[in-house]
Amino acid sequence: MSLRLRYVAGVSPAKWLREWAGRRPDLPLEATRVDQPEQLGELRAGDADLAFVRLPIDDEGLHVIPLWEEVAVAVLPKDHAFADAEELALADLVHETRAPEQDDPAMTVELVAAGTGWAMLPHGVARLHHRRDVVAIPVADAARTRIALVWRVERDDDDIQEFVGVVRGRTSRSSRGGGTADDSGGDARTERPRAASDGSRGERTASAKSGRAAGRGAGGARRGSRRAGAQGRRKGGKRR
Repeated sequence: MSLRLRYVAGVSPAKWLREWAGRRPDLPLEATRVDQPEQLGELRAGDADLAFVRLPIDDEGLHVIPLWEEVAVAVLPKDHAFADAEELALADLVHETRAPEQDDPAMTVELVAAGTGWAMLPHGVARLHHRRDVVAIPVADAARTRIALVWRVERDDDDIQEFVGVVRGRTSRSSRGGGTADDSGGDARTERPRAASDGSRGERTASAKSGRAAGRGAGGARRGSRRAGAQGRRKGGKRR
């Protein structure tokens, strides 16, 4: 038995595979990349348990956790007039010929390299299919895409929730419960530690005030000495 994961180009699941292997050696994770047009095919057919997909999708019957956004880049031939630009705007590309878009991004990049035009791709996809004869330039005002983790409503059990926890940064010692994830959004990054309670902040503040008050007398003498020394070091009205 294994947990079957599918992911689109531009997603690098290695860190989650390593975390899962250490946490659940009893349940291997089988990860396979799929083409974006077919990103939900195996999941809906029951041949996959979870999938990293690129939004938007038809989410009927699915739980969806939006994760990170992807910057859009313009893929251009290396000898293009804009090839040395650090950033472009959509207006820069209005009069440029666009390469025929293919279902396989690698073929789209191949057409760009052949001089048929430029292509717009998510940064992760362009990086995956990078070649020496093309460049990828961020397009500042282009719409961003977003990656999400999805699974079927009827396939929502403890194993699924544990993998969701791995993606969302929960440790093996934190609760696997907390209910079913919903479509309110999420983040694959570890949550920041919570701030100290009001009580502990109050204790630290009181302690700090006490320390400052205790040293105020001696501190005043030291400050006076430092000011006198600073005045002696000034030249021409400026500090050295």
